[in-house]
Amino acid sequence: MGGSYGRIRPLTILCVSKLTDVPKRILIGRALRSDRLGETLLPKRIALPVFASDPLSSVAYAPGEVLLVLSIAGVSAYHFSPWIAVAVVVLMFTVVASYRQNVHAYPSGGGDYEVATTNLGPRAGLTVASALLVDYVLTVAVSISSGVENLGSAIPFVVEHKVFSAIAVIGLLTVMNLRGVRESGKLFAIPTYVFVAGVFIMIAWGAYQSLVLGDTMKAPTADFEIKPEHQGLAGFALVFLLLRAFSSGCAALTGVEAISNGVPAFRKPKSKNAATTLALMGGLAVTMFCGIIGLAMASGVKMAETPAHDLLRDGVPVGSDYVQNPVISQVAAAVFGQGTFFFILLAAATALVLFLAANTAYNGFPLLGSILAQDRYLPRQLHTRGDRLAFSNGIVLLAGAAMLLVGIYEADSTKLIQLYIVGVFVSFTLSQTGMVRHWNRHLRTEKDPAVRRRMVRSRAINAFGATFTGLVLIVVLATKFTHGAWVALLGMVIFYGVMSAIRKHYDRVAAEISAPDEPGDETARPSRVHSIVLVSKVHRPTLRAVGYAKLMRSDKLEALSVNVDPAETKALRDEWERRSINVPLKILDSPYREITRPVIEYVKSIRRENPRDAVSVIIPEYVVGHWYEHLLHNQSALRLKGRLLFTPGVMVTSVPYQLQSSEAAKRRAKKRSEWNAPGAVRRGPVDPRHGKEPAQQGGPGNGTGTGTGTGKA
Repeated sequence: MGGSYGRIRPLTILCVSKLTDVPKRILIGRALRSDRLGETLLPKRIALPVFASDPLSSVAYAPGEVLLVLSIAGVSAYHFSPWIAVAVVVLMFTVVASYRQNVHAYPSGGGDYEVATTNLGPRAGLTVASALLVDYVLTVAVSISSGVENLGSAIPFVVEHKVFSAIAVIGLLTVMNLRGVRESGKLFAIPTYVFVAGVFIMIAWGAYQSLVLGDTMKAPTADFEIKPEHQGLAGFALVFLLLRAFSSGCAALTGVEAISNGVPAFRKPKSKNAATTLALMGGLAVTMFCGIIGLAMASGVKMAETPAHDLLRDGVPVGSDYVQNPVISQVAAAVFGQGTFFFILLAAATALVLFLAANTAYNGFPLLGSILAQDRYLPRQLHTRGDRLAFSNGIVLLAGAAMLLVGIYEADSTKLIQLYIVGVFVSFTLSQTGMVRHWNRHLRTEKDPAVRRRMVRSRAINAFGATFTGLVLIVVLATKFTHGAWVALLGMVIFYGVMSAIRKHYDRVAAEISAPDEPGDETARPSRVHSIVLVSKVHRPTLRAVGYAKLMRSDKLEALSVNVDPAETKALRDEWERRSINVPLKILDSPYREITRPVIEYVKSIRRENPRDAVSVIIPEYVVGHWYEHLLHNQSALRLKGRLLFTPGVMVTSVPYQLQSSEAAKRRAKKRSEWNAPGAVRRGPVDPRHGKEPAQQGGPGNGTGTGTGTGKA
């Protein structure tokens, strides 16, 4: 049993932290103090691209999805597209108006989840949360996959390695967001505004050419024909097709709820700024959506779900080599001309803004995850802000889920978009229903006529929104269920089940560890304390541990050793007696040369004889400064701690003894301006009044081994 019973690793953690800290700082920047949180709040000009990039960028694919569905009935069905656009516009304005009421009534950032939980109950709130979490993951997957496909038309490598490219972009966005919401917002603002400006210039110039100059704009596919899958649809079949096209166009609404979830990230006045941003986003999105649909009709754009077979050039299918460009790209070619400066600029901005559209989810998912963690529905780690004051754990979780989805669906936006928008309309409907109840509750007590009039108007807006979005939800489920919507519903059920289980666990633990109701209740206090010092040899660490144990003034104190080598055990006993250490030494026999089991059985026997006694096991340990030194010392302490932690009434204390190498590591650490152990950023800098590092002032992770040893077990 040579050496000590184990060793601890706080300084090794410090060394590893030093090695990983440099690349971490390069990637995400220097850590920010908690009191600088206000500096990360967003003005409206930055909040718009941060929170609204998803609905703004959806105009790059939502019009195409409408035409793709209509193409099933042939080109003749295209004349329904303006009416579908009008329905989407009405729905967009309805949702925006409804959410403007939300941000004023619930500015804390809970959004749909808070509204549903407060007014409809925890189950409705959890349903909304599940729907939003699924939709945020899909937002990242769909936006990135669509962006990769747009970029792939110009760069063949991207098409050949779609999954790799999509995962790489997700990784890049993750790093940007880990740097903090304000910095990522600045990075994303320029391409978003370039895209919006480019689309508006395209719409204005296209309208001028068509209406004023009388020029005939011609899309690259204008001379193509479409082979309809179902010729001459009428009656219910036609209605179903139009509803399916409408539900595909509703992709333009995804991300609207992110602003209501992100109100805390706005500058003051938060609610007013969020409501203004919502209105601005709605106006821009519907104008671009309608403009692109109109230009697509004027320029003769043709789209097909299976272009290789259904698109005909001079009566012949175009074949599998043909690449079907998105509607926005074809319209830009018709308006600006293929290969012109404005065409290339808009194409580049479109591809980039589709990548950045995922940023809506990167801001919504972590915020919602933090609120759910605070309500004990998700692990508490999601409530903690990272070095840059962003919810880092939520960002990483979102990225991992999106990468998994991209891998499963091979970064195919056509497949992924079928899963889309189900969750968001579940949250829309429940949220607006909750708002109706909110206004009903306040109207019962409000007496001021002016305030009552505002409440009645708001209730009418939310009631209309709940009815409309509820009908759309039914349409979406009916038209998309067999096309992949069932996967999104399954994801919602899984999220709901997992979060319910986490909440039950936290509630069960809280009930189990709650303090007694009576202040004088001493049932938790043990009647006596039986202390045991584990001994392998008589050396400085052992003597320090014995001295510490004596200071504890236990009811009974003894030293304990396990006999695995008779010669070493005899030498230990002789040295103990020679030094006249006034602590009884007990030797446990171990015929099979085990150390852990005899100690555990002895501790349990003490507990069986005296169930109300507490047993304190004190372990002397080395503190070393080099990683390779850990390989040269006993592992017994870790195994013992791991077993003792599951024994009721047993406390484990590590008494460290710092070797010279640990002092060298400490000196290396002092060269840095701040402590780099995990959690040090959240603890704050060293207090100059004490002249000590946090590690020297006690507490978990302080280099004493008490917390590290037991925690690692």
